[in-house]
Order: sequence, then C-alpha cells, then structure tokens
Amino acid sequence: MLSSSLKVSVRDARLADAPGLADVFRVSWSHAYQGVIPHNHLDGIIRRRKTTWWRSAIKSDERVLVLEFDKTLIGYATCGAARSRGASQGEIYEIYLLPDYQGLGFGEYLFEACRAHLDEQRFKGLLVWALAENTSAISFYWQRGGRPIRAIYERIGGERLEKIAFGWD
Repeated sequence: MLSSSLKVSVRDARLADAPGLADVFRVSWSHAYQGVIPHNHLDGIIRRRKTTWWRSAIKSDERVLVLEFDKTLIGYATCGAARSRGASQGEIYEIYLLPDYQGLGFGEYLFEACRAHLDEQRFKGLLVWALAENTSAISFYWQRGGRPIRAIYERIGGERLEKIAFGWD
C-alpha cells in the first residue's frame, strides 16, 4: 500500500516567506491578468510587490496567510476589515494560487482560513471584489455561495474594467 506524507497547511505569513510571496504574486498575477490589465501597468504592479513590500505587509495589521503544499508555498490570502462602507464588515482582499494548483481545491483552504479569522474578529458579513474578466475568481466565489451585490467600473492602467463585489451574510 502506498502512503502519502504530502501535507496541506495554512498559517500566518512570516518574514522569511516574503521572497516566496513575491514569487507567487508575480506568477499568479501574470497568469490571472495577462491581457486583462494593460501590460505596462501590470508589470508595474508586479515590480512594486517585491520582497520588501511583502515584509512590510506581513508586519502590518492586515492578515497575510500562506498556503503550503508539501512544504512549498503555493498560495496566499490577505483579509481584514472591509475597505468600503456597507453591510459587510469583513473583506478578503486577495486569494491567489500558483497556476498549477488552481482548480484542485487548494483555494478552499485559504478561503475558509480567512473566514475563520474574520469570524474571530466578530466581523458581520463578508465582501470580496473580483475583476469581471477574471472568470476563475468569479466561478470560485459563486461556488462558495457568494452572490454579486454590486458592480463598479474602475480605470486600471487606462482601461475601464468592471469589478464585482461578492457578498456573504
């Protein structure tokens, strides 16, 4: 009989994770937004999110979680108080996985860890924003029971892009 010692874990990010977070950010954002966000603007965003940026984020009040599979950092999530006023007090700001691990159920670990953290903080309601053209994110949030509660258009790199807010009670 074959046994597996592969392990999935979600934990708070540590300063030593900053280089891995920068790599996951670069690869996952390139994959998710190539052809959606104008190239030069996307490259600028990625250049700003280097190791130093991640060290600062880890030290901040924002919760940064990392997902490891077989001791390899494959994804991250950030969450905290909602950035906009409304019925939802908690917000998941970002959930991203390396492309090879998407669609395999790993995102669920990050999503549930964020929800647990927001519940511990006694936030009522949950909000997540996604670009309308990021169909994998839209599908992910629908599958987890989120429903569109509002949409806005935002100029990103000179393009007018639709953002959709998903909500949970």
